[in-house]
Amino acid sequence: MKNKSKYEADLHCHTSASDGSLSPEDTVKLAKEKGLLALAITDHDTIEGWGEADKAAKESGILLLKGIEINTDWEGKEVHILGYGMKDQDPFFLEELLAIQKKRISRIEKILKKLRELGYEISFEEVIPYAHGESIGRPHVAQAMMRNGFVSSVKEAFDRFLRIGAPAYVPRYKLTPVEAIHIIRQAGGVAVLAHPGASGEEKHIQEWIDSGLQGLEVYHPDHTFADNIRYGMIAEKNGLIATGGSDFHGDIKPDIELGEWGVGLDIVEQIINLTAK
Repeated sequence: MKNKSKYEADLHCHTSASDGSLSPEDTVKLAKEKGLLALAITDHDTIEGWGEADKAAKESGILLLKGIEINTDWEGKEVHILGYGMKDQDPFFLEELLAIQKKRISRIEKILKKLRELGYEISFEEVIPYAHGESIGRPHVAQAMMRNGFVSSVKEAFDRFLRIGAPAYVPRYKLTPVEAIHIIRQAGGVAVLAHPGASGEEKHIQEWIDSGLQGLEVYHPDHTFADNIRYGMIAEKNGLIATGGSDFHGDIKPDIELGEWGVGLDIVEQIINLTAK
């Protein structure tokens, strides 16, 4: 039997539409097995998994929040912005996502060029099968490296080659947190700063609030108990929604279980109420 979640909702998880190992359908089914009442699918830079997840959620009786995690760059650091409840037919939103996906492809091609210069021959065609959706990324390169015997794990690939400062690292496209917040808000969504403790950009939170940020991801596996308290207080002080989730990726991050972190249904209701305005 799967370990039951002590939370009602997990508002941060990834599927095979981006860099998770489970399909959107199987992710929803796992959420049901875990006893979750609500789930947010927040794949990186894509909404491709929404349709399949929505169908599975209706069959499973789980409340689905359609979400996204937009990867941005701020002063050389990665900052991720979560979005919930965007209108999936919004022309501006779809156009921006298409532009982001094209930049993702360009980045991967540059990473592979660096790897070849280091003596690790991997073609773009070898990486594509690992990207089951339209959002290709470094974890897919890591999986191709494993397949070729260059590394023994995704973690080793990142530690030796793909993390910031490593020899095959290529900076991401220069989308800023403010631009991501604008994309989400323009499409009718709720913009939330993901795992602020991981990015270490607490000093800029007020600036992003002024630009339309509506929530902080308070509960996340990268946060300590002290982080939970601190970011919870920041959220309360600024009238922000305090969200939380596991950042589940399946076998890509095998030490993280779906529903291991999360929030109550009251937080889900707060998000839905904001998207209805």
